[in-house]
Order: sequence, then structure tokens, then C-alpha cells
Amino acid sequence: MKFNKELNHSASHVMAMAVLKLWPDTKLGFGPPTEEGFYYDFKFSKPLVEKDLLKIEKQMQKIVANNYVMRKMDETFRYDYSCQPYKKELINEFQKENKHITFYSIYDPNSDKDLFVDLCIGGHIDKIKEIKYFKVLSLAGSYWRGDSNNDQLTRIYATAWETKEDLDEYLNLLVERKERDHRKLGKEMNLFMFDSLSGQGFPIWLEDGMKIRNRIMKEILLLDSKYNFCEVSTPIVGEKHLYEISGHWQHYKDDMFKPIDCDNEKLVLRPMTCPHHVLIYKSQRRSYRELPIRYSEQSPLFRYEKSGALTGMERVRSMLLTEGHLFVRHDQIVKEFKHCYKMINEALEKFNIKIDYVSLSLRDPKNKDKFFDDDKMWNKAEDDLRKVLDELGVTYQEKIGEAAFYGPKIDIQIKTVLGHEITMSTLQLDFLLPKKFELEYVNSSNEIETPIMIHRGLIGTYERFLAILLEQTKGNLPFWLAPKQITIIPINNENHLQFCEEIYHILKNNNFYVEIDDRNERINKKIRDAQTSKTKIQIVIGDQEVLSKELSLRFYGTEKIMKVNFDNLLDYLLELRNEKK
Repeated sequence: MKFNKELNHSASHVMAMAVLKLWPDTKLGFGPPTEEGFYYDFKFSKPLVEKDLLKIEKQMQKIVANNYVMRKMDETFRYDYSCQPYKKELINEFQKENKHITFYSIYDPNSDKDLFVDLCIGGHIDKIKEIKYFKVLSLAGSYWRGDSNNDQLTRIYATAWETKEDLDEYLNLLVERKERDHRKLGKEMNLFMFDSLSGQGFPIWLEDGMKIRNRIMKEILLLDSKYNFCEVSTPIVGEKHLYEISGHWQHYKDDMFKPIDCDNEKLVLRPMTCPHHVLIYKSQRRSYRELPIRYSEQSPLFRYEKSGALTGMERVRSMLLTEGHLFVRHDQIVKEFKHCYKMINEALEKFNIKIDYVSLSLRDPKNKDKFFDDDKMWNKAEDDLRKVLDELGVTYQEKIGEAAFYGPKIDIQIKTVLGHEITMSTLQLDFLLPKKFELEYVNSSNEIETPIMIHRGLIGTYERFLAILLEQTKGNLPFWLAPKQITIIPINNENHLQFCEEIYHILKNNNFYVEIDDRNERINKKIRDAQTSKTKIQIVIGDQEVLSKELSLRFYGTEKIMKVNFDNLLDYLLELRNEKK
């Protein structure tokens, strides 16, 4: 599919014109193209409903059937914005800032009339008739200029493509995305929930969600041990001054919750754990022989995400991070980065996570405000990380201006089904924090030196990791990780339940997630419900199974049926779980 930004930008004007034809008193907001289509924000006098989208689409079809063109208005043109308060606000603002203001119109050459004029920076196709293949997709809420203190608007999403084949392919992709949307899957599988009474963006992990999280955590703790990280636990709050010393308050305070005044302290819900790990390092005198020191923590964190940015488990306000920090000597940087990169790679392979690409995030040398001003430090650090990736044979993209304010980083990037690019795992080099906290160690010459810090995000947060797992597997998790591993289904409770319970207790005592469906329902409904809940294995017990002890195992998502004798069932399932595939 070849996306045409100019086509979509022009289509957004067509949609705005169609809306005004249908509801003339509508107030116009923004209408930009996106990566896969466009949207326009409106203030309607009455709420729109889904069926109104078809009206808009039909009106757009009438507009594009004509020989209208897009044209830039003459520089002397003055827009009558008396009935459009949002446009008026923008124009007044641009005039105060002496910005160049341009307008574009949908023009009818036959009548020599401008049918619809909009404030716009440009970037359009010439002929409206070229907008042949489009679809008005959905409604959403938004705020004027993205600020929740402003008016609430209605956002209409749509998409336009150059060919019918591209449009059909994209619409099929949307269907696939809907099937893979972790919010839909999480609800169907009863893994997590949100409730406004517990706070926007604060997830509630349900029983089956916790089963998955605990299994993931078990693997992460084993990896931490294998790669010689020492597990610690630190408070979920820090005194405001801690973050002032670290620099996070200056660079990150808009994403932090406001301090809590308590007994002459200003306590902040921590957005990261690195300053706490610094305090552990600083708590005693250190020798070069001790380095590297590697701390790991399953860290509860809190970040003030704007309400409009909250997206299921992908973007939340409270999270649990698989965090790690290393304190190393200069000569250990390359070796420790390789050590951690191999650890990340092993973790992602263990869960079969498919990545999009690896990025090397570098500073923008011209931006002295955003990035710590030390050219020598940055050049050495960036060269070290290039060396790591080159020697590991990793293909990567360099991203100028994407570094942290304290140093360059290596990021494992993933694209979600919603088209969001997110960082799954990260390794960040930090020369600055050890200096700010005056960290020291005694070198081999008995002199004082400052260590280097490495930030390690192994698989990101458990919330985001679950979202990725659900999307990439469509909720069909491997047997060892699935929250519903085995459902035992008696055909007749009176005759078969006792044998079901015997099987149940054997499996439960060996830590399988197993349940008996003894509801008074038809057998076909029980099997169907087990399939819907994505239970990995169903064991149906009837007269034949009770007498012969020969069990039939039905596997989710396949026609596969495995015959296993009762005496061999436990060994078979233990082997299946240990395969971790």
C-alpha cells in the first residue's frame, strides 16, 4: 500500500465541507493527515451517532464527483471567521506572532466560486476528483488543542487511498487490528480492567492477568540471576529534592505527579528508580574490584500521562517496570552493554517477541538545552555504543536528537497494531547521574574515580509487555504462559465428576492452571466456551474415558486430538509446559 499524504490532506477538507453542508452551524477545529489517513475535529450542536458517518461519506462522494480543484487563496484574501471561533483563535494567535497565514479553498471553475475555504498550511492534490477511494471510519472524543481544560470536540477519522485495492487492503488490516487489539482481548480473556473510581489509567490486574504476570516475572527473575543482577527493593516515593539533584524534576516534572506534603517533606510518586539505586551505591565505600555492580528491581512506577494519551495497558499511569542499573568502570562499558544486550535478546526470544527495529538514539549537538553540554563525553559514549552494536552484528538505525538528556541509548522498537511505535527494551548510558550524586570508587592506583551508570529496561513494563504479547499472539498464548491451561469437562456430573476431580487434584498439585466445568450445560456449549476463553487443552470425560482411562486432549485453535493414558497424563503435560513454546 502506498500512502498519499496530500490526497488525505485534501480529503480532510472535503470531509469538513460535507459536514458543513449537512450541519451548517458546526464549528471547525483541526483537520490534519495522519500516517494512515486523516481526521477532523468538530463542535456539533447535537451529538453525532455512528449512522451519521454514512451520511458524511455519501455527501463527500457527491462533492468529489464534480470537477472541483484545490487552490491557494490570494495573499490579499481575508477569511470571515466570525462564525468559527476556533479558527478565529488561531488566526489571532498567528497574527500576534507575525506568522505567515495561508488559506486553501475547494474551488468550482465552472461557477468561479470558492465553495469551502479553510485556514491551512498547504500540501494538497490539485483535483478533488482524484479522491475516489475513501472511507469514513469512526468517531472519537477530543479536546480543542489537546487540552482537557478546553472545549470537548468530536473527532471523525477517515482514510483515502489511490486505488480500490489499497483501500480494501487497509480496511482488511483494520479488521485484523481489531482482532488483535489488546484491549478487546484483555476484556474477552478477563485479564485486566479499569474503573474511574480507582483512577484513570490505573489498571486493575484480574486473576488470570496475574497468572500471566507471575509467570513472566518468574522468568525475568531467573534471567536476573543468570546474568548476575542483585535484586533490591526501594520505596515508591522519593523526596522532591532527590529528583532535583538527579535532574528529573527539571526535565521530567510535567510527567510526574505533584508532590505530597507530609511532615515537612515533599514526597513524589516515583516515575523511575535510578535515583534510588544511586542511593544504594552511595551508601558505602566502593572499590574498583566490586565493579560492575548490577542492581535489578521489579519497580512500581507512576507517571502522569495526559488522559487523552491513555491507551489500555499500552499507556498507563501506574506500572511495574523490569528495571536494572549497573555501575561500571570506563573500561567495562562495551563489555557490560554486550552483556545486557544478550540478556534482552534472550528475554525477547523466550517470549517470541517480534521487534520492528533497533535504534541508536543520539543527541542533537546543536541542542545544548535538552542535552548535557559535554562534547567529549557524548562523542566517546556514542562511539562506544556504535562499537557494541557493530561487534554484535546488529542492524540499527541512528536517531539524532532521540537520546536521553544524560546520554545515548540503544532501544528495541516495536510497532503496535494501532500503529504506535513504542520502546520495548532499552540500554542507556549515563555519565551525568553519577556526577550529580558525586559517586565514587577507589581505582587500582588508590585514586578516586567516578563510575559510569547503565540503565537497563529488560522487557519494559509488565502492562505494556502484556499488551504486546496479546497483540502478537492474538491472545493465543503458549501453553506454559496461558492463564487457562486445562479445562476438564464431565459429560454427566453424576457419573463422571469423581474421575474429573481425581485428574484435577493431580494437575493442581503440580501447579497447572486447571478447572472443572461442572455447569449444567450441554457438552457442546462447554467445549465452545472453553474455546472462546482460549483454554489451551480440553479433556472431555465420559463413560469410555472412566472405564479405559484413555483420555482425549483437544487443543485450542486446531483439530488436533491427542490420546493420552491417565497414567502418562502428568508426564506429558509437564513436558509440554517445560518446552515453553
